[in-house]
Amino acid sequence: MDEIKKRVEKLRETIDYHRYQYHVLDKQEISDEALDSLKYELSKLEEKYPELITPDSPTQRVAGVALDKFVKIKHVIPQWSFNDAFTEEDIINFDNRVKRFLKTDKDVAYTCELKIDGFKIVLVYEKGLFKTAATRGDGTVGEDVTMNVRTIESIPLKLEEPIDAIFEGEIWMSKSDFEKLNKERTKEQLPLFANPRNVAAGTIRQLDSKVVADRKLRAFVYDIARADFQLPDSQTKELEKIRDLGFLVNKNFKHCKNIKEVIEYWKHWGKKADKEDYWIDGVVLKVDSRKDQDVLGYTGKAPRFAIAFKFRAKQATTKLLDIGIQVGRTGVLTPVAHLDPVLLAGSTVSRATLHNEDEIGRLDLKIGDTVIIEKAGDVIPSVISVVKEMRTGHEKRFIFPDKCPVCGHEVVRVEGEAAHKCTNKKCPAKERRRLYYFTSKSAFDINHLGPKVVDLLADNGLVVTPADFFKIKLSDLKELPRFGEKSAENLIKAISDRRTIPMPRFIISLGIPQVGEETAYDLAKNFKNIKELSEASMEDLMKINGIGDVVAKSVYEWFQNKSNKKLVEDLLNYVKILNEVEPHSVFGLLLGKSFVFTGTMTMSREEAKQKVRALGGEVSESVSANTTYLVAGESAGSKYDKAKKLGVKILDEAEFQEMVG
Repeated sequence: MDEIKKRVEKLRETIDYHRYQYHVLDKQEISDEALDSLKYELSKLEEKYPELITPDSPTQRVAGVALDKFVKIKHVIPQWSFNDAFTEEDIINFDNRVKRFLKTDKDVAYTCELKIDGFKIVLVYEKGLFKTAATRGDGTVGEDVTMNVRTIESIPLKLEEPIDAIFEGEIWMSKSDFEKLNKERTKEQLPLFANPRNVAAGTIRQLDSKVVADRKLRAFVYDIARADFQLPDSQTKELEKIRDLGFLVNKNFKHCKNIKEVIEYWKHWGKKADKEDYWIDGVVLKVDSRKDQDVLGYTGKAPRFAIAFKFRAKQATTKLLDIGIQVGRTGVLTPVAHLDPVLLAGSTVSRATLHNEDEIGRLDLKIGDTVIIEKAGDVIPSVISVVKEMRTGHEKRFIFPDKCPVCGHEVVRVEGEAAHKCTNKKCPAKERRRLYYFTSKSAFDINHLGPKVVDLLADNGLVVTPADFFKIKLSDLKELPRFGEKSAENLIKAISDRRTIPMPRFIISLGIPQVGEETAYDLAKNFKNIKELSEASMEDLMKINGIGDVVAKSVYEWFQNKSNKKLVEDLLNYVKILNEVEPHSVFGLLLGKSFVFTGTMTMSREEAKQKVRALGGEVSESVSANTTYLVAGESAGSKYDKAKKLGVKILDEAEFQEMVG
């Protein structure tokens, strides 16, 4: 219990520190998602151990204190914050709580609105005329920023009706204006802003209102907190009323008949959010009926009738429990972080890559640290930084091994590289990884033959080299655990279906260092068969466009190795190679155009690449200034950000499919 108490205290200290940096000083040292993750862990611990809750816990208050440089305004209506939901289970539990409170088992209707990542503002109007604007502050007292807000054109100085009312909204800066502002600051050699939210917050607190006017801020208004007229009987109608009064209302709100429709809306915008010109970090759902809202009321810090449903985080915080070592097919030792399981991008993560020894040093990473992990697209999560404020003094440094953890042979660091390698050419880990790679999607792509099945076959002596897969008989499989008659037949058929394979895939399957998918296609285009490739000189290889001396040396040396030659010879006893490369049409629609793919699409990545090649285009694995198009599927990651920075045109899957017919 003492350890849990210490963890709770550390979480409170760290959250308070970062909340002060963010809300009071307008500085941001860790991402919103990472801070949310720390708060979520604290709320769960306090939920499990309520005796540890204290009045000053970050979970028990709304926001930070107001700055001294502005006149204070006492809010007529207390400014609440929303509780957060992070998973579908969280949101279903919220719906169940609402139903229990309302004593109903019927579906509850909700209004869903996009949660804009901006800066909250409270607007007061008297007889339809704009009177004051205040920041949220600590929820009771805010800062008077009336003169600055008057410069924001989306906030009317006169309403369409002469009413007395208090409104709540979100001030934001568009992504495009944010990028222009940072370009100007680069020219002037000024520090760059981290994100549009920080700009909006910092701008509203400027003493010179001319600066505010120049920055073209905008505001969405989403709530009537009080009025001298009968408020509409639903949240949807209230938003329509706000719009009729002359405010800018985000047009993407939706009435949902039940919680299932809410989840569908959340999923839809989770994929689409990046396409808008403002930052969105989730969905706010409110019980649609005002009568039901009044019945539900508020807790000490948040409304019971509403909740913020955050998008699946690409970053989260967790504890580093240990560092393991994984030996790859080329013998490179890769450190792997073993983590306290945490929800990230919709799945539970317990491992993350640490790349190499230099990366551990750069991060100043110790076992026992609280770390921030990030997932970009469908890539394996990475540890990106350490939350050093959470250190207790009991953390331990990791020492990179000088012996291979699998075979015990010496480990050496490759000269000029960050990689450490096992010196044993016959290391069992290398051989096993080679088998995994051989059957993988980009190589032979054998169905029903993932790593677990490969392990089963290898552990029972059926497979030692890749050629052994083609020697397996149905009777061999029936003797193995977990193999029924049907699953055995399926695997034998899947292996048989791959006895004929295009030359590029065959080259990929060999696992030649430095040879990826595109290089394999280039080699297949320039050599008639695998024999001709195996006999190519360094000069022959370097004549190929796109292949430099490093790749040429790697390919040449691989085919000079006797055991590698034996591997190819053995495979040719069972496999027929077709020199099939998608033709690059001279008259292709995509001639001279380069494509990069990222994220998850309904079309397979391989099919998409073949379509590009068939129309004369080129495919690359990395984004550069020479990239013509980035095709971005769901959960697009760092390639998407780089393409935006370089001004590369970004297509969604529908636009790509229309382009390639």
